[in-house]
Amino acid sequence: MISAQMRHTDEPAASNPTRKASRKPTNVSLPSDLLERARELDVNISRASERGLREEVQEAEARVWAAKHAGFITEMNARIERDGLPLDEHRMF
Repeated sequence: MISAQMRHTDEPAASNPTRKASRKPTNVSLPSDLLERARELDVNISRASERGLREEVQEAEARVWAAKHAGFITEMNARIERDGLPLDEHRMF
């Protein structure tokens, strides 16, 4: 079956975490107790925020991709259910 979490490999450069991007200062509101604990533990707040935001963006992109391709995924899953996997007779496992 095809998973709705499959992603196209031609991702825009902006979503590539290894690409060097300029950094832009921004204001973020955080719970004061969490901010205090992070500072006590010497957590890099900017990097932690970036990591969390990157995960949220990737999850949102995956939802958009899955919604955009839902029809194709449904069709392919129905075809596989009906006809089996392509070239299945040649599988060695």
